[in-house]
Amino acid sequence: MSKPISDYALIGDTHSCALIARDGSIDWLCWPRHDSPALFVKLLDDEKGGTCSIAFDDGAETDRRYVCETNILETTFTTSTGRARLVDVMPVNPPSPEPDEGPDGEGESRLIRLLTCESGHVSGVFRVRPTFDYARRSCTPLTEGASVLFEAGDWRVRVNAHRQPDLVGDAAEVSFRLSEGETAYLVLTHGEDDEDACIDDFGGAQSRLEATADYWRRWSARCTYRGAYRDAVMRSALCLKLLTYSPSGGIVAAATAGLPEAVPGNRNYDYRFTWMRDASFTVTAFVMLGYVREAAEFLRFLRERDGTYGRETRLMYGVADGIPPEEELSHLAGWNGVGPVVIGNIAEAQDQHDIYGELLRALCVFLEAVDYDPPEKVNDRLPEVLDNLTARAIRHRHDADHGIWELRTGPRQQVHTKGMIWVALTDAARIARNISGVPEEKIAEWERVAAEVRAEYLDKGWNAQKQAYTGAYESHHLDAAVLRVALFAALDPSDPRTRSTLAAIERELGAGDLIYRYRMEDGLLGDEGTFTACAFWRVGCLALDGRTGEAKATFERLIARGNDVGLFAEEIDPVTGEQRGNTPQGFSHMALINAALRLESSIARHGLNEAGAQPADLQRADLQRAAE
Repeated sequence: MSKPISDYALIGDTHSCALIARDGSIDWLCWPRHDSPALFVKLLDDEKGGTCSIAFDDGAETDRRYVCETNILETTFTTSTGRARLVDVMPVNPPSPEPDEGPDGEGESRLIRLLTCESGHVSGVFRVRPTFDYARRSCTPLTEGASVLFEAGDWRVRVNAHRQPDLVGDAAEVSFRLSEGETAYLVLTHGEDDEDACIDDFGGAQSRLEATADYWRRWSARCTYRGAYRDAVMRSALCLKLLTYSPSGGIVAAATAGLPEAVPGNRNYDYRFTWMRDASFTVTAFVMLGYVREAAEFLRFLRERDGTYGRETRLMYGVADGIPPEEELSHLAGWNGVGPVVIGNIAEAQDQHDIYGELLRALCVFLEAVDYDPPEKVNDRLPEVLDNLTARAIRHRHDADHGIWELRTGPRQQVHTKGMIWVALTDAARIARNISGVPEEKIAEWERVAAEVRAEYLDKGWNAQKQAYTGAYESHHLDAAVLRVALFAALDPSDPRTRSTLAAIERELGAGDLIYRYRMEDGLLGDEGTFTACAFWRVGCLALDGRTGEAKATFERLIARGNDVGLFAEEIDPVTGEQRGNTPQGFSHMALINAALRLESSIARHGLNEAGAQPADLQRADLQRAAE
């Protein structure tokens, strides 16, 4: 039986990530990058998948937390004989001085575990069993001096500890017996050939911990948000930072692959790539929290991958290389037996034309944050960039596409896509009016086409029977992505038709505070959970419409649905409350950040208004007019 998805906390070094369960077991780890083949994969197969576990001789109850404003995890184990605290950290070494562009920290492909007995005495064992290449490469551990080396072809992991590890079959075991104040340590190092370069004493492990804690605290101190929800917002920001790949500036959608959205079902995908949509919205979240450098780093990523956006912008990218073909790992059972486990992602080949709006909105938010004085390397050819992106948006304005949800049932005329094309053209015009080099007649043309696009989707996207904007032209199916269109101002949140749409989505797609993406045939098996980001989008729409009391209460209930350390996967099962899908999901956390910021901004403008910006009788009159 697999552990619940909500059992997992995340640590990392802005190069790769590890998932650690409540019981202290590291069940997912990819080295040296987010998209590298996993060497701990127990998350996806209880028996075949490797792990780095800890077990106490007489069992233990656990509690855990992140060290304040860091990505360092502390787990407290209470046994019948004592209490011990396990600290897990992946070291980050910040350069000095910090460069204007490029990584703000270097990873070591190293994971350090420090176990300190805080009272009484405790005993037990660490067990390390890597299964390289998603458990497709066998290996035999070898003792080398005071360490153990696991090796399979080019993959290597060295184990150092407070005492010589013992070889037990295909695993290395390190026992501990600690009294109050004593500490045991375990260090895993990837790709290390030189034993002398390993950490082989407590002092080295402790110094890495302290330096990394200092890095994360300095990073957190740069956050400009000081509102009521700082803990949730800061945890979300720290999670997004972990999902970056600092050498390139790319941002992965989630830390994992193959976790199911439906149980049972076949909705199991690989999210360890950079989606233009996810990453662009993450950039806006970073900017609004004061993390302009992180936004600039993603724009660097695009500049280097797309040649100043001169080639055709793609839906998704690998963080450093291309995206491998989609492949089923049939030898793995899958989380709780829900297969197939899939790596790679064929959605790369889909048409999704909202991406021009995603990128131009991110660029617009960034430029306004730096008062239209960007670093030269971020982009010194803005007029050309605007030309390229607007030309593509206009070229595809009439095209059907697969849409934000990457449906595998064929392209449609998606309302969300059309709204984002309007965003692309209006934001391009907004940028152009604040820089030099773009002729006025060209800006006027973008605005003219934008007005045509808007008039079209307002007309063809409206369904009089549903009293709502539907997901696609001539469709009766509702789509929560329409809420996102309102967040981008492509729909007016206070317009009676938008209000009617929100009410219809709540009625047909809602499950209490939670929202399904859609409820229609999509060519896949199983019933997925509600989509976490959609619930936060609803909060944003309520806040923008001045319904701040309702938005605030909903938001606070939603953030309480995170796991014990404040992390969200992609989806939530509305019946059990269990998290579903890949975890932690960047889209969920950037939606949380943006909802918090919109909510507090709206409260500042409207106060806590339960009924909305207008009196209830005027709202009813507006809705009646919308129905006519």
